[in-house]
Amino acid sequence: MTPEEMAQVRPRLEAFAAGMLGGLARSDQRAKGELYVRGLLLDGKRKSMQPMADRLGVDHQQLQQFVTSSTWDYVEVRGRLARWAGEFIDPRAFVIDDTGFPKDGVDSPGVARMYSGSLGKVGNCQVGVSVHAVTDWASAAIDWRLYLPRSWDDLAIDHTDDPEAAGEIRARRARSKIPNEVRHREKWRQALDMLDEITGDEQAGAWGLDPRPVVADAGYGDCTEFRLALERRGMPYVLAVKATTSVHSADVEPVTPPYTGRGRPPVPRYPDAPSTLAALALAAGRRALRRVTWRHGTRKTAGNPTAAMTSRFLALRVRPANRDIPRATDGTLPECWLIAEWPPGKAEPTDYWLSTLPTDTPLRELVRLAKIRWRIEHDYRELKDGLGLDHFEGRSYLGWHRHVTLTALAQAFCTSLRYDPKAPAPA
Repeated sequence: MTPEEMAQVRPRLEAFAAGMLGGLARSDQRAKGELYVRGLLLDGKRKSMQPMADRLGVDHQQLQQFVTSSTWDYVEVRGRLARWAGEFIDPRAFVIDDTGFPKDGVDSPGVARMYSGSLGKVGNCQVGVSVHAVTDWASAAIDWRLYLPRSWDDLAIDHTDDPEAAGEIRARRARSKIPNEVRHREKWRQALDMLDEITGDEQAGAWGLDPRPVVADAGYGDCTEFRLALERRGMPYVLAVKATTSVHSADVEPVTPPYTGRGRPPVPRYPDAPSTLAALALAAGRRALRRVTWRHGTRKTAGNPTAAMTSRFLALRVRPANRDIPRATDGTLPECWLIAEWPPGKAEPTDYWLSTLPTDTPLRELVRLAKIRWRIEHDYRELKDGLGLDHFEGRSYLGWHRHVTLTALAQAFCTSLRYDPKAPAPA
């Protein structure tokens, strides 16, 4: 925003910030929080503290102290943001994703050489895991975790036999002020932690949002443990998976081999080895395909005047086959949906999802949820390019989490403006 635009919306921003930061104990903390969010919203190539302070006309140490050493709880602020999103956005799904934060040095917490989807390659970066409350018209990044690789955990198995390496890691952790209880944890486990925080009982310190279907890419969907954990929590999902995922067709039943009289009596088992998602989709063939439009974009053409996003899909009932998946007493594996996209002109499907949504869920609803991750690409683009999500130059674990929280508040405020740009500020 230009300074002139900010002047027009500042009363609304102050009211919004008061609602989000109202739980902060001190008035100066609430004022500095609004100041920081305002700095993120103002035009400028860099949204690190010094450039923001210059544009705001304040001493950058005000922002530095608020983010790195002031005593306020970013988790409480995220809870307020999540409850706002639950009402204002009314999300259709919780979408899980992760994004990279490129870094030049080695001292930022969690930085390491690892693959980043935003870079499209292995690079020196941090990785943040996020949960977004998403619907077709808007979304909000309501929770975050900084991923710590094993190289940042002195208790990881790799380092137990190397006291010198473990000591170096402890020194790096101390410089970044990483709490002792924070350790290497797989991204899918961090995602579960956040879902528990978002949907858990408010009396137990969670945020109490109603559960929504969980959507994620194959980095999460290919993890059987993640899918099973969602099922134990009663959370339906639509998760992208690889074409090679092992499954049985839903109509195949286990059989019990005859007992020979020796050893333990045989148990029911499937007569044939499992197939793959790709094989089942190809066996169903093009005759099973249905044309589905899941949303309308903005790039209208003469041939597509409504910018309809359309492709061909099939949906089959299948039973994922993995030794870790519990079976019923009759030997059957749990049943779920396979959704496959098979665009015109392609020799085989290009994308696959598994879903535990009810059996009567229409194909269009399955597809719309499978495709709703496009909102997250929009989120990351807005958060990074417009609001400085990855511009934080501090080297503290706490500071990183506070910065991404305040950036999420700035994005939520933009969402409220887009919904009703002429609304007056509340009295």
